[in-house]
Amino acid sequence: MGAVRVPHKPLLLLWLLGRLAATGSSAVSYADAEEPVGRLINQFGPPAQRATARQRAAMPFVHLERELWDLRDAIGGLLGPELPERRRLLLDLSATGRLHEHVERLLADPATLAAAARLLLDRHFTSALAPVICDAVGLDVAMPVEGSRLAVVSRRRRSAAFTEQVLRVYAYSCAACGFDGRIGPIPVGVEAAHVRWHSQHGPDDVSNGLALCSLHHTLLDLGVLGLTPDRRLKVSELYIAQAPAGRAVYDLAGRPLASPRPGEPLVDVEHITWHDRQVFRSDAA
Repeated sequence: MGAVRVPHKPLLLLWLLGRLAATGSSAVSYADAEEPVGRLINQFGPPAQRATARQRAAMPFVHLERELWDLRDAIGGLLGPELPERRRLLLDLSATGRLHEHVERLLADPATLAAAARLLLDRHFTSALAPVICDAVGLDVAMPVEGSRLAVVSRRRRSAAFTEQVLRVYAYSCAACGFDGRIGPIPVGVEAAHVRWHSQHGPDDVSNGLALCSLHHTLLDLGVLGLTPDRRLKVSELYIAQAPAGRAVYDLAGRPLASPRPGEPLVDVEHITWHDRQVFRSDAA
């Protein structure tokens, strides 16, 4: 489970939630949805899915579950999930989709809409991406979820010990740059990162963890930073920076990760391979 990320439907749903919050309606033609949804897939999907992002936008538009989604042609005829997921066909049919009215009524409650967004983000992405995706789709990440009428769905709990274990074995310093800031005895700005995302069944153990400063944790989760099988850092060729602080990221390329304490496991190559295939932003995709 979780070997291959398939975020097409969650991204379409998050975009629809943003549209619903802004306009009061989720109704949209494929012609209007293709570019923004394709862009989301391009930005937040696995590398192999980026080259054909516009075409990939057709997949969630056709196959979103019909318990949620009403898809019709120009004259109001229902379109079923057996419809070929071809963008040209959707454009020719003037296909238009909308969340069912009872779903829209449920999501009219801001707390329920926020809870639905949080569930999608928690199950399919990682915490560093949540505010970035919410900003891209026009959702307020600070919306309250208390009192939501959305049914609670269980999700994997993070190990409370994971953060402390990972920080301890890397001496409370960033394995990429060595940052080890503190306020008195308390470390600040150093976090425990999952190499294989927790939401994608990445284990809560040291062999899947790195201590990273907040910046390099975010860059790892965004696919700007990657790892080689010999545990050196690599920097996406898609990354661009002009100011000296931003250009300092280029200097990380080829740098070996700091080693954990003696006797502790290195990052497992299996998790490095997953990140390379599912997250790292390669220009070869």
